[in-house]
Amino acid sequence: MTSRNILPASGKLGILTPGMGAVASTFIAGVLAARQGLKPPIGSISQMAHIRLGTRGEDRNPLIKDFVPLAELDDLVFGGWDPISPNVLEAARTAGVLDGEDLSEISKELEGIIPMEAVFDQRWVSRLDGVRVKENMSKWEQAEALIDDIARFKQENNCDRMVMVWCGSTEAFQEPSEVHASVAAFEEGLKASDDNISPSQIYAYAALQSDVPFANGAPNLSCDIDCIVELSKTRGVPIAGKDFKTGQTLMKTLLAPGFKARMLGLEGWYSTNILGNRDGEVLDAPENFKSKEVSKLGVLDTILQPELYPDLYGDIHHVVRINYYPPRGDNKEGWDNIDIFGWLGYPMQIKVDFLCRDSILAAPIVLDLALFMDLAHRAGESGVQEWLSFYLKAPQSATESGPEHDLFIQQTKLKNTLREWMGEEPVTHSEAG
Repeated sequence: MTSRNILPASGKLGILTPGMGAVASTFIAGVLAARQGLKPPIGSISQMAHIRLGTRGEDRNPLIKDFVPLAELDDLVFGGWDPISPNVLEAARTAGVLDGEDLSEISKELEGIIPMEAVFDQRWVSRLDGVRVKENMSKWEQAEALIDDIARFKQENNCDRMVMVWCGSTEAFQEPSEVHASVAAFEEGLKASDDNISPSQIYAYAALQSDVPFANGAPNLSCDIDCIVELSKTRGVPIAGKDFKTGQTLMKTLLAPGFKARMLGLEGWYSTNILGNRDGEVLDAPENFKSKEVSKLGVLDTILQPELYPDLYGDIHHVVRINYYPPRGDNKEGWDNIDIFGWLGYPMQIKVDFLCRDSILAAPIVLDLALFMDLAHRAGESGVQEWLSFYLKAPQSATESGPEHDLFIQQTKLKNTLREWMGEEPVTHSEAG
């Protein structure tokens, strides 16, 4: 096979995160610790996973980071926007994800990362009060201000390339409207400060107009609107979304393919979560929970294909609940009750209690999305990067066939994309071992 012409990852890569709270501060702290040799970047596919090339007998299994030309951790520069946190060290301390001992050795670097004033609108996150925000601006002026921020950050930090990964809060649920139908309509809406344009959409627009790839780590309507897809193609800039696949949904995409592989039936799947960080506070508002609920509920049907297996999966009772519980902090707990049935229809139950650390699971996803989106841009990609669905709860599809949710199919697609870009044959059989 012929390899893709991929530009080298030379110089510095700036990673900008709208939202510099628990997830972003944990991500930045982890990268700083990894490049100082303090802790390995556990959970990062780009840094720790091997990729098999050719047949198993060839015994070619390089690390992904040695196989494809990714930016080095030492070349990453961090920045972003936040309506609350004065610097990343204070954000990390407030979030309480990391122990003080882990922060102490990198505290000076974290304290030196100062978020820029955010585009913020409380109508989209009713439980938060923004204090470090761009005020008294039209939405068009906000977009221009973000574009200026990006250009200034790139110049001041001598960055050769930039990527943007949304790490902010979940916005209130929204359906696409006329203002999202085209770039022209969206720009008119910006100038008119249309109420249907959310902050995350303004960030996505500003990123693409600055030739910066944009990945959406929340269930917001931002990448998956016609105007942003159009802009990503005309500007030749990749996009990906949406919603980091971390705790409970990660478990669903692990377990559901196993039930289907064994042809075990599923009658019901009841999921509830308790969490107490800023995300939990935001999701306590019904309009914000709705965005997350839709993102979480879309997983099972695509994996289980009830239209093909009506006897097994044609009548599933799938319920998702999220409860704000401040004592839990960032250590989210996800409970799942799964009612399955087997031979002759006899019922069985599976109980899962995942005491996860949400930001610990999200941080390596931010790193991988940033590095792979930069790779895609250097490889000449534009539009939806469906091969990165592995990282996302509600992955955006590039075709009318819809997204793939099976974690193992997603993993194959990700690795095969890398193989093909580097001139290697795709793997179509088991990678076990």
